Amino acid sequence: MTLGQNNNTALEALIIGTSPATCRLREMIRRVARSNASVMLCGPSGSGKELVARAIHDEGARTGKAFSAINCGAIPGELIESELFGHEKGSFTGAHARRIGHFEASEGGTLFLDEIGDMRFDMQVKLLRVLEDRTIVRVGSSEVKAVDVRVISATHQDLGAAIAEGKFREDLFFRLGVVVLQVPSLASRVEDIPALVRHFQRQMPADTKCRYDDAAMALLMQHGWPGNVRELRNFVERASVLHGGETLGAEDVAMLLNPTAAPAPRQAASRGPATVQASVDEFAAEPCVSATPHAKTPAPGRPIDLKREIETIELEQIHVALDLADGIISEAARLLTLKRTTLIEKMRKYGVHQQAA
Repeated sequence: MTLGQNNNTALEALIIGTSPATCRLREMIRRVARSNASVMLCGPSGSGKELVARAIHDEGARTGKAFSAINCGAIPGELIESELFGHEKGSFTGAHARRIGHFEASEGGTLFLDEIGDMRFDMQVKLLRVLEDRTIVRVGSSEVKAVDVRVISATHQDLGAAIAEGKFREDLFFRLGVVVLQVPSLASRVEDIPALVRHFQRQMPADTKCRYDDAAMALLMQHGWPGNVRELRNFVERASVLHGGETLGAEDVAMLLNPTAAPAPRQAASRGPATVQASVDEFAAEPCVSATPHAKTPAPGRPIDLKREIETIELEQIHVALDLADGIISEAARLLTLKRTTLIEKMRKYGVHQQAA
């Protein structure tokens, strides 16, 4: 087997699937890996952008060197400079020792900047300077240090709109996006779902692996997958916990896809077979965050604290959206059809703590 065949096998083991969209993605990874150009990965949350970044690193000349990843949306704005460039002891409150940043830690390798669209505007200026000069200065230091790092960034946002609104620097976009690579959503490559399910089950104990009948697999391929590959991985894990070793049908899959939905009431046996049944398409199309918790019915003479009931429902849906968005607040806000700042205010109100900001 040739070296090229070995590389192809390794890449196919990392980027799973044989759909046209996945094959195109692998080909683009091979092409961009040959250079040191900055790459921007665009695609929906949960589509596997960090995996693509690692594949580019592994396929290129920097393989074997450091690969470092940082989520720009998960770090408080006042700490992002220290995380990227490092700091000296005593440079700010809490800086008890010198610390190198991700640029230095990635020397000779690759730095992956996830959710770059969430980076504070003043930090965008500093990052642009580093990309142009290939030098950094630790917080609290005057020493200029040269760095040799390939930068791959990623976003699920429309940066064109952010640039038009003055929220993202156009010159930084061009510097980061010498090559812009689109990472497809899971819904655009549903042919890969059976292979992805097998991949996620591979590391599971044999007695926890589920089997799926034809109707169950068909339903998985009809689902919209708003959370993309991350949602599918969570689904496979949930199925193994609740139905390990079993063969699942369409009804089982429908319930697993929408775990917060109340089960549909069944007709009494004396009335004969049910004549009205929700279709599997209805189960599959309904996003998790739209499920409405069971509401209480006021009893005669007993009041309902409506404000408390509404707050309970609101809090439950915030938790569901954050879980589906893997803690990314901007994505959770999109799922809840809220502004990001509105969701942050509600999280503070309910005392919801999340790493992503």
